[in-house]
Amino acid sequence: MHPYLAVPATLALVVRAWSNKSLTPTGIIVAALTALIHALHPWNVFFVLLVVFFLGGTAVTKVKHDVKAQLTSSSTGASGGEGPRTYIQVLSNSIVASVLVFLHYRQLLVQARTVVGRPACWPYGQELLVVGIISNYAAVAADTFSSELGILSKSKPRLITSLGFRVVPPGTNGGITLTGTLAGFFGAFTIALTSAVLLPFCGSEITLPQGFQVTAREENIWGLRAKILWMLAVTLWGGLGSFLDSFLGGWLQASVIDSRTGKVIEGSGGKKVPVRSPNAKKEDDSSRKIESGLGLLDNNTVNLLMALIMSVGGMIVVGYMWNLPLGSFLSSNAWYGNT
Repeated sequence: MHPYLAVPATLALVVRAWSNKSLTPTGIIVAALTALIHALHPWNVFFVLLVVFFLGGTAVTKVKHDVKAQLTSSSTGASGGEGPRTYIQVLSNSIVASVLVFLHYRQLLVQARTVVGRPACWPYGQELLVVGIISNYAAVAADTFSSELGILSKSKPRLITSLGFRVVPPGTNGGITLTGTLAGFFGAFTIALTSAVLLPFCGSEITLPQGFQVTAREENIWGLRAKILWMLAVTLWGGLGSFLDSFLGGWLQASVIDSRTGKVIEGSGGKKVPVRSPNAKKEDDSSRKIESGLGLLDNNTVNLLMALIMSVGGMIVVGYMWNLPLGSFLSSNAWYGNT
């Protein structure tokens, strides 16, 4: 990405995050470094995806924030609702994508030196790292939209990890609603649409490198049908990521409720919620109860695990469909079957 675009865009994000208090100071620093890593890549699409995810996530977080604040409570004793996101929350959603963006950037640099005449576009059926990056943002966007809008559903959430899908309080980890599900797929669609518009797909004008004994053919270029299928696949995969996050959260993350109010207690910055309040008196020790989950992970670790599974899983699934070996995403010369 050109510096004259990346620098002012990153500064604008920093100013917006600071003025809207959507990130903590350390969260802003880490977000700025994440943006710079994405800006290193010659393609604009990955930086824009980060921006779309940030702006979209911020927007849905603020939707009826006062209403959401009354549905849950905070482990600090205040009302619920998402506060400024910390650097750990930033990393849990973007670190996998950042690593893949850097790897793909390195792959392009090596290819530019070793593959004569390599076109500056994405050929169909190659470069699985691109799939992993898009999968990451589709999944975390779906999860954010689902969580922030699903809690406003008029219907009670049902626990995805229970056999009978029992009703649970709003904000319970693993609780799903139709509203949240649809919101999740819409979040994934914003990423799918952005990628379809900005990805440098190789089209019919492709010029093949010297020495490759193939000609431009339908399976090597992105036609309209392939792009539409790409959008549908990204939307579906991102929505499945939201379900995976709900399952992992309902299974591995403890949901603690206040038995006096029946509200879910949210951990500050996505941290674990102690079953006993640090400020509680002895007679209040039993006011907090575990509604569900094993309590092995906190929300940030669940988000990171989900993003990793969906990114790697997306590359594995697409690699199988494209008949590419699993290790090809690390090969600097994996282009048009040249490995």
